[in-house]
Amino acid sequence: MELYSGYINNLIEQFAKLPGVGSKSAQRLALHVINMPKEHVEKFANVMIEARNNIHYCDTCYTLTDKTTCPICANPGRDHSTIMVVENIRDMAAYEKTGKFEGVYHVLHGAISPMLGVGPNDIKLKELVKRLEGDVKEVIIATNSSLEGETTAMYISKLIKPAGVRVTRIASGVPVGGDLECIDEMTLLRALEGRKEI
Repeated sequence: MELYSGYINNLIEQFAKLPGVGSKSAQRLALHVINMPKEHVEKFANVMIEARNNIHYCDTCYTLTDKTTCPICANPGRDHSTIMVVENIRDMAAYEKTGKFEGVYHVLHGAISPMLGVGPNDIKLKELVKRLEGDVKEVIIATNSSLEGETTAMYISKLIKPAGVRVTRIASGVPVGGDLECIDEMTLLRALEGRKEI
């Protein structure tokens, strides 16, 4: 026996398709939308449609924007000679939240993964190489510490080192509050290699 009628079930199903939204959260969101004033629902729907129709990739770094160039790439106060390469937009947002990186970014939209059939041509590597034609002094590779992230980092390093651009890799290591005995060997090794003087 179904608890809700067709329209409510359809709305719950659509919310459940969103990442991180389970069936209970989908039901809660659907019921919330149904109880919202009609004009708020219409505005919400229109904002989603407008966003989908007007947001695209930045011509330079390939993050999402509604302009030709994103605010970071358009900012003359940023160091355009230093490019941090990240796998996805969420990684870029995480670094931007620190407020400490003053360079610009390049979003790959994935990582090389032969097992998943993702090769160098399936991510934004050609676009990165094209950016090196400008006045770029350093490329910081900030891909994940996964097998795919490490593979991508090595590939990028071999790809752009011949261009004479400095290539660095972010250090990875012990999380704040982490007990050393609970951390894997590779993380401990990377933490040791990425050490700096205090």
